Amino acid sequence: MFDFLKKKIKELTRKDEPENQPTPTKTKEIIEPKEPAKLEEPIKPEEPIIRKQPKELSKPHPLPEPTQKEKPSPPKPKKKTTQPKPKSITQQLTSVFKGKDLEETLWELELALLEADVAKPVAEEICEKVRKTGGRNIETTLKNAIKDILSVQTYSITERAKQSKKPFKIMFLGPNGAGKTLTLAKIATLLQKNGLSCIFAAGDTFRAASIEQLEEHANKLGVRVVKQAYGADPAAVAFDAVKSAEANDIDCVLIDTAGRQDNNQNLMEELKKINRVVQPDLRIYVDEALSGNVLPERALKFKEAVGVDGVILTKMDTDVKGGGAISIAHMIKTPILFFGVGQDYDNLEPFNADVVLANIFD
Repeated sequence: MFDFLKKKIKELTRKDEPENQPTPTKTKEIIEPKEPAKLEEPIKPEEPIIRKQPKELSKPHPLPEPTQKEKPSPPKPKKKTTQPKPKSITQQLTSVFKGKDLEETLWELELALLEADVAKPVAEEICEKVRKTGGRNIETTLKNAIKDILSVQTYSITERAKQSKKPFKIMFLGPNGAGKTLTLAKIATLLQKNGLSCIFAAGDTFRAASIEQLEEHANKLGVRVVKQAYGADPAAVAFDAVKSAEANDIDCVLIDTAGRQDNNQNLMEELKKINRVVQPDLRIYVDEALSGNVLPERALKFKEAVGVDGVILTKMDTDVKGGGAISIAHMIKTPILFFGVGQDYDNLEPFNADVVLANIFD
Protein backbone atom coordinates (compact mmCIF):
# COMPACT_ATOMS: atom_id res chain seq x y z
CA MET A 1 0.00 0.00 0.00
CA PHE A 2 1.03 3.65 -0.57
CA ASP A 3 3.40 2.54 -3.37
CA PHE A 4 1.97 5.10 -5.82
CA LEU A 5 2.54 8.04 -3.47
CA LYS A 6 6.07 6.88 -2.79
CA LYS A 7 6.74 6.55 -6.53
CA LYS A 8 5.32 10.01 -7.36
CA ILE A 9 7.53 11.68 -4.76
CA LYS A 10 10.55 9.86 -6.17
CA GLU A 11 9.71 11.04 -9.69
CA LEU A 12 9.37 14.58 -8.39
CA THR A 13 12.89 14.46 -6.94
CA ARG A 14 14.52 13.15 -10.13
CA LYS A 15 13.64 16.37 -11.97
CA ASP A 16 16.22 18.23 -9.91
CA GLU A 17 19.28 16.11 -10.86
CA PRO A 18 22.30 18.03 -12.29
CA GLU A 19 22.18 18.62 -16.00
CA ASN A 20 25.86 17.93 -16.68
CA GLN A 21 25.32 14.28 -17.59
CA PRO A 22 24.36 14.80 -21.27
CA THR A 23 27.80 16.27 -22.13
CA PRO A 24 29.65 12.93 -22.42
CA THR A 25 26.97 11.55 -24.72
CA LYS A 26 27.25 14.59 -27.01
CA THR A 27 31.02 14.19 -27.46
CA LYS A 28 30.54 10.57 -28.39
CA GLU A 29 28.06 11.51 -31.06
CA ILE A 30 30.56 13.96 -32.62
CA ILE A 31 33.38 11.39 -32.73
CA GLU A 32 31.41 8.52 -34.18
CA PRO A 33 30.32 10.16 -37.48
CA LYS A 34 33.93 11.26 -38.25
CA GLU A 35 35.40 7.75 -38.05
CA PRO A 36 33.47 6.29 -41.00
CA ALA A 37 34.60 9.31 -43.05
CA LYS A 38 38.20 8.14 -42.71
CA LEU A 39 37.38 4.79 -44.26
CA GLU A 40 35.74 6.36 -47.30
CA GLU A 41 38.65 8.69 -48.25
CA PRO A 42 41.18 6.13 -49.60
CA ILE A 43 38.99 5.15 -52.59
CA LYS A 44 40.85 3.32 -55.36
CA PRO A 45 39.15 5.00 -58.38
CA GLU A 46 40.85 8.28 -57.45
CA GLU A 47 44.39 6.81 -57.68
CA PRO A 48 45.33 8.74 -60.91
CA ILE A 49 44.80 12.03 -59.06
CA ILE A 50 46.89 10.85 -56.11
CA ARG A 51 49.86 9.98 -58.41
CA LYS A 52 50.10 13.60 -59.59
CA GLN A 53 50.40 14.79 -56.01
CA PRO A 54 52.15 11.98 -54.13
CA LYS A 55 53.01 14.27 -51.21
CA GLU A 56 49.33 14.45 -50.24
CA LEU A 57 49.21 10.69 -49.52
CA SER A 58 50.46 11.34 -46.03
CA LYS A 59 47.53 13.64 -45.20
CA PRO A 60 45.13 10.90 -43.99
CA HIS A 61 47.61 9.88 -41.25
CA PRO A 62 47.27 12.94 -38.98
CA LEU A 63 43.42 12.58 -38.92
CA PRO A 64 43.40 10.63 -35.61
CA GLU A 65 44.89 13.71 -33.87
CA PRO A 66 41.55 15.58 -33.44
CA THR A 67 40.09 12.51 -31.76
CA GLN A 68 42.95 12.56 -29.24
CA LYS A 69 42.20 16.21 -28.44
CA GLU A 70 38.46 15.47 -27.98
CA LYS A 71 38.90 12.35 -25.85
CA PRO A 72 40.13 14.00 -22.61
CA SER A 73 36.80 15.86 -21.98
CA PRO A 74 34.34 12.89 -21.55
CA PRO A 75 35.98 11.09 -18.58
CA LYS A 76 35.71 14.09 -16.24
CA PRO A 77 31.88 14.46 -16.21
CA LYS A 78 31.48 10.68 -15.88
CA LYS A 79 33.09 10.81 -12.45
CA LYS A 80 30.59 13.46 -11.31
CA THR A 81 27.58 11.17 -11.92
CA THR A 82 28.68 8.67 -9.28
CA GLN A 83 27.00 10.50 -6.37
CA PRO A 84 25.53 8.57 -3.43
CA LYS A 85 21.74 8.28 -3.65
CA PRO A 86 19.62 9.41 -0.66
CA LYS A 87 18.38 6.53 1.45
CA SER A 88 14.90 7.91 2.14
CA ILE A 89 12.28 9.82 0.19
CA THR A 90 12.39 12.68 2.67
CA GLN A 91 16.10 13.15 2.00
CA GLN A 92 15.34 13.23 -1.71
CA LEU A 93 12.68 15.88 -1.11
CA THR A 94 15.25 18.01 0.67
CA SER A 95 17.45 17.96 -2.44
CA VAL A 96 14.48 19.03 -4.56
CA PHE A 97 13.86 22.11 -2.47
CA LYS A 98 17.52 23.08 -2.65
CA GLY A 99 17.61 22.83 -6.42
CA LYS A 100 14.60 24.85 -7.53
CA ASP A 101 12.14 27.56 -6.63
CA LEU A 102 10.06 26.76 -3.53
CA GLU A 103 6.70 27.59 -5.10
CA GLU A 104 7.47 25.49 -8.17
CA THR A 105 8.32 22.51 -5.99
CA LEU A 106 5.25 22.94 -3.79
CA TRP A 107 3.10 22.95 -6.93
CA GLU A 108 4.65 19.68 -8.09
CA LEU A 109 4.30 18.20 -4.60
CA GLU A 110 0.61 19.12 -4.51
CA LEU A 111 0.06 17.45 -7.90
CA ALA A 112 1.82 14.31 -6.66
CA LEU A 113 -0.45 14.20 -3.59
CA LEU A 114 -3.58 14.71 -5.71
CA GLU A 115 -2.56 11.91 -8.08
CA ALA A 116 -2.13 9.70 -5.02
CA ASP A 117 -5.82 10.31 -4.14
CA VAL A 118 -5.12 12.79 -1.35
CA ALA A 119 -8.08 15.17 -1.19
CA LYS A 120 -7.35 18.69 -2.46
CA PRO A 121 -7.98 20.51 0.88
CA VAL A 122 -5.63 18.06 2.62
CA ALA A 123 -2.94 18.37 -0.08
CA GLU A 124 -3.13 22.16 0.18
CA GLU A 125 -2.80 22.04 3.95
CA ILE A 126 0.31 19.83 3.74
CA CYS A 127 1.93 22.16 1.21
CA GLU A 128 1.07 25.22 3.30
CA LYS A 129 2.82 23.77 6.34
CA VAL A 130 5.91 23.13 4.22
CA ARG A 131 5.71 26.66 2.75
CA LYS A 132 5.83 28.22 6.22
CA THR A 133 9.22 26.62 6.83
CA GLY A 134 10.66 28.27 3.72
CA GLY A 135 11.88 24.90 2.44
CA ARG A 136 13.89 24.14 5.59
CA ASN A 137 13.67 20.90 7.61
CA ILE A 138 11.60 19.22 4.91
CA GLU A 139 11.85 15.74 6.39
CA THR A 140 10.50 16.78 9.78
CA THR A 141 7.91 19.19 8.40
CA LEU A 142 6.41 16.84 5.86
CA LYS A 143 6.20 13.91 8.26
CA ASN A 144 4.67 16.02 11.00
CA ALA A 145 2.12 17.52 8.60
CA ILE A 146 0.85 14.10 7.54
CA LYS A 147 1.00 12.72 11.07
CA ASP A 148 -1.08 15.63 12.41
CA ILE A 149 -3.70 14.92 9.76
CA LEU A 150 -3.83 11.23 10.65
CA SER A 151 -3.72 11.65 14.42
CA VAL A 152 -7.43 11.80 15.19
CA GLN A 153 -7.87 10.26 18.64
CA THR A 154 -8.85 6.60 18.30
CA TYR A 155 -10.29 4.00 20.69
CA SER A 156 -10.73 0.26 21.22
CA ILE A 157 -14.08 -1.25 20.21
CA THR A 158 -13.67 -4.14 22.61
CA GLU A 159 -12.91 -1.85 25.57
CA ARG A 160 -15.93 0.30 24.80
CA ALA A 161 -18.12 -2.80 24.58
CA LYS A 162 -16.88 -4.11 27.93
CA GLN A 163 -17.41 -0.79 29.68
CA SER A 164 -20.89 -0.09 28.22
CA LYS A 165 -24.30 -1.29 29.28
CA LYS A 166 -25.50 -4.50 27.60
CA PRO A 167 -26.21 -4.95 24.80
CA PHE A 168 -23.56 -2.90 23.04
CA LYS A 169 -25.05 -1.95 19.65
CA ILE A 170 -22.90 -1.46 16.55
CA MET A 171 -24.44 -0.41 13.23
CA PHE A 172 -22.43 -0.86 10.01
CA LEU A 173 -23.13 1.53 7.15
CA GLY A 174 -21.59 2.51 3.84
CA PRO A 175 -21.94 2.26 0.06
CA ASN A 176 -22.65 -0.82 -2.07
CA GLY A 177 -19.89 -3.38 -2.44
CA ALA A 178 -17.62 -1.89 0.22
CA GLY A 179 -17.44 -5.11 2.25
CA LYS A 180 -19.72 -4.27 5.20
CA THR A 181 -20.95 -7.82 5.82
CA LEU A 182 -17.47 -9.36 5.84
CA THR A 183 -16.20 -6.51 8.02
CA LEU A 184 -19.07 -7.13 10.44
CA ALA A 185 -17.96 -10.77 10.71
CA LYS A 186 -14.35 -9.67 11.31
CA ILE A 187 -15.43 -7.38 14.17
CA ALA A 188 -17.53 -10.22 15.63
CA THR A 189 -14.41 -12.43 15.56
CA LEU A 190 -12.46 -9.74 17.41
CA LEU A 191 -15.18 -9.35 20.05
CA GLN A 192 -15.42 -13.11 20.56
CA LYS A 193 -11.65 -13.36 21.08
CA ASN A 194 -12.07 -10.83 23.88
CA GLY A 195 -14.78 -12.89 25.58
CA LEU A 196 -17.82 -11.02 24.26
CA SER A 197 -20.90 -12.78 22.84
CA CYS A 198 -22.61 -11.49 19.69
CA ILE A 199 -25.88 -11.60 17.77
CA PHE A 200 -26.41 -10.44 14.16
CA ALA A 201 -29.30 -8.34 12.82
CA ALA A 202 -29.97 -8.93 9.11
CA GLY A 203 -30.92 -5.32 8.41
CA ASP A 204 -30.14 -5.53 4.70
CA THR A 205 -33.57 -6.55 3.46
CA PHE A 206 -33.00 -4.82 0.12
CA ARG A 207 -30.17 -6.74 -1.65
CA ALA A 208 -30.82 -10.25 -2.93
CA ALA A 209 -28.97 -13.01 -1.01
CA SER A 210 -27.74 -10.55 1.63
CA ILE A 211 -29.45 -12.47 4.45
CA GLU A 212 -27.97 -15.78 3.27
CA GLN A 213 -24.52 -14.20 3.11
CA LEU A 214 -24.80 -12.98 6.69
CA GLU A 215 -26.10 -16.39 7.81
CA GLU A 216 -23.08 -18.10 6.25
CA HIS A 217 -20.73 -15.96 8.32
CA ALA A 218 -22.87 -16.50 11.41
CA ASN A 219 -22.75 -20.31 11.02
CA LYS A 220 -18.95 -20.23 10.80
CA LEU A 221 -18.69 -18.09 13.92
CA GLY A 222 -21.45 -19.77 15.92
CA VAL A 223 -23.60 -16.64 16.08
CA ARG A 224 -27.41 -16.42 15.89
CA VAL A 225 -29.06 -14.22 13.22
CA VAL A 226 -32.29 -12.28 13.70
CA LYS A 227 -33.99 -11.86 10.32
CA GLN A 228 -37.25 -11.24 8.50
CA ALA A 229 -38.37 -11.58 4.88
CA TYR A 230 -36.86 -9.50 2.11
CA GLY A 231 -38.60 -6.15 1.84
CA ALA A 232 -39.29 -6.02 5.57
CA ASP A 233 -38.60 -2.92 7.64
CA PRO A 234 -34.87 -3.08 8.57
CA ALA A 235 -35.50 -0.92 11.65
CA ALA A 236 -37.91 -3.58 12.94
CA VAL A 237 -35.28 -6.31 12.36
CA ALA A 238 -32.67 -4.33 14.29
CA PHE A 239 -35.14 -3.67 17.11
CA ASP A 240 -35.97 -7.41 17.40
CA ALA A 241 -32.24 -8.24 17.55
CA VAL A 242 -31.73 -5.82 20.46
CA LYS A 243 -34.68 -7.32 22.35
CA SER A 244 -33.34 -10.83 21.74
CA ALA A 245 -29.93 -9.81 23.06
CA GLU A 246 -31.49 -8.35 26.19
CA ALA A 247 -33.50 -11.50 26.79
CA ASN A 248 -30.51 -13.83 26.29
CA ASP A 249 -27.84 -11.73 28.05
CA ILE A 250 -25.81 -11.25 24.84
CA ASP A 251 -23.07 -8.65 24.97
CA CYS A 252 -23.13 -7.14 21.47
CA VAL A 253 -25.61 -6.60 18.63
CA LEU A 254 -24.04 -6.17 15.20
CA ILE A 255 -26.47 -4.61 12.71
CA ASP A 256 -25.96 -5.11 8.99
CA THR A 257 -27.54 -2.54 6.67
CA ALA A 258 -28.13 -2.25 2.94
CA GLY A 259 -25.38 -0.65 0.90
CA ARG A 260 -26.52 2.69 -0.43
CA GLN A 261 -25.12 5.70 -2.20
CA ASP A 262 -25.28 8.98 -0.37
CA ASN A 263 -27.54 10.46 -3.08
CA ASN A 264 -30.23 7.73 -2.68
CA GLN A 265 -32.65 9.69 -0.53
CA ASN A 266 -35.08 6.82 0.19
CA LEU A 267 -32.39 4.47 1.47
CA MET A 268 -30.77 7.25 3.48
CA GLU A 269 -34.10 7.94 5.17
CA GLU A 270 -34.35 4.23 5.96
CA LEU A 271 -30.89 4.39 7.56
CA LYS A 272 -31.97 7.38 9.63
CA LYS A 273 -34.95 5.37 10.90
CA ILE A 274 -32.72 2.47 12.04
CA ASN A 275 -30.49 4.95 13.81
CA ARG A 276 -33.46 6.61 15.50
CA VAL A 277 -35.14 3.35 16.62
CA VAL A 278 -32.06 1.44 17.82
CA GLN A 279 -29.83 4.34 18.92
CA PRO A 280 -26.58 2.43 18.33
CA ASP A 281 -23.55 2.95 20.54
CA LEU A 282 -21.27 2.94 17.51
CA ARG A 283 -21.95 3.77 13.88
CA ILE A 284 -19.06 2.42 11.82
CA TYR A 285 -18.63 3.62 8.27
CA VAL A 286 -17.16 0.95 5.98
CA ASP A 287 -15.76 1.84 2.57
CA GLU A 288 -13.06 0.52 0.27
CA ALA A 289 -9.74 2.34 0.12
CA LEU A 290 -9.86 2.13 -3.68
CA SER A 291 -12.61 4.76 -3.76
CA GLY A 292 -9.96 7.48 -4.07
CA ASN A 293 -10.99 11.14 -3.84
CA VAL A 294 -14.68 10.18 -3.53
CA LEU A 295 -13.97 8.43 -0.23
CA PRO A 296 -13.88 11.40 2.21
CA GLU A 297 -16.69 13.24 0.44
CA ARG A 298 -18.97 10.19 0.59
CA ALA A 299 -18.16 9.52 4.26
CA LEU A 300 -19.00 13.12 5.08
CA LYS A 301 -22.49 12.71 3.58
CA PHE A 302 -23.15 9.66 5.78
CA LYS A 303 -21.89 11.52 8.84
CA GLU A 304 -24.24 14.42 8.12
CA ALA A 305 -27.18 12.02 7.73
CA VAL A 306 -26.79 9.69 10.74
CA GLY A 307 -23.38 10.32 12.30
CA VAL A 308 -20.15 8.31 12.04
CA ASP A 309 -18.13 7.23 15.10
CA GLY A 310 -15.40 5.29 13.34
CA VAL A 311 -14.11 4.25 9.93
CA ILE A 312 -12.89 0.91 8.59
CA LEU A 313 -11.20 0.96 5.19
CA THR A 314 -11.35 -2.31 3.29
CA LYS A 315 -9.11 -3.63 0.47
CA MET A 316 -6.11 -1.70 1.78
CA ASP A 317 -3.88 -4.57 0.63
CA THR A 318 -4.78 -3.74 -3.00
CA ASP A 319 -4.61 0.06 -2.72
CA VAL A 320 -1.24 1.29 -4.01
CA LYS A 321 -2.12 4.98 -3.70
CA GLY A 322 -3.33 5.29 -0.13
CA GLY A 323 -4.30 8.94 -0.35
CA GLY A 324 -7.85 8.23 0.79
CA ALA A 325 -6.57 6.99 4.13
CA ILE A 326 -4.70 10.27 4.62
CA SER A 327 -7.76 12.35 3.75
CA ILE A 328 -10.77 10.70 5.37
CA ALA A 329 -9.85 11.09 9.04
CA HIS A 330 -9.00 14.76 8.54
CA MET A 331 -12.07 15.69 6.50
CA ILE A 332 -14.70 14.01 8.67
CA LYS A 333 -12.80 14.37 11.98
CA THR A 334 -13.40 10.71 12.76
CA PRO A 335 -10.78 8.09 13.64
CA ILE A 336 -9.86 5.25 11.32
CA LEU A 337 -10.20 2.11 13.46
CA PHE A 338 -8.99 -0.67 11.16
CA PHE A 339 -7.65 -1.52 7.73
CA GLY A 340 -9.17 -4.57 6.00
CA VAL A 341 -6.30 -6.45 4.33
CA GLY A 342 -7.79 -9.76 3.17
CA GLN A 343 -10.76 -12.14 3.15
CA ASP A 344 -10.07 -14.06 6.36
CA TYR A 345 -11.74 -13.09 9.62
CA ASP A 346 -8.36 -12.22 11.16
CA ASN A 347 -7.36 -9.92 8.27
CA LEU A 348 -8.04 -6.73 10.20
CA GLU A 349 -5.14 -4.40 11.05
CA PRO A 350 -5.57 -1.76 13.76
CA PHE A 351 -4.90 1.69 12.33
CA ASN A 352 -1.54 3.17 13.28
CA ALA A 353 -0.37 6.57 11.98
CA ASP A 354 3.30 5.62 12.40
CA VAL A 355 2.84 2.55 10.21
CA VAL A 356 1.27 4.71 7.50
CA LEU A 357 4.19 7.14 7.64
CA ALA A 358 6.67 4.27 7.46
CA ASN A 359 4.95 2.95 4.33
CA ILE A 360 5.24 6.35 2.66
CA PHE A 361 8.73 7.48 3.65
CA ASP A 362 10.90 4.45 4.51
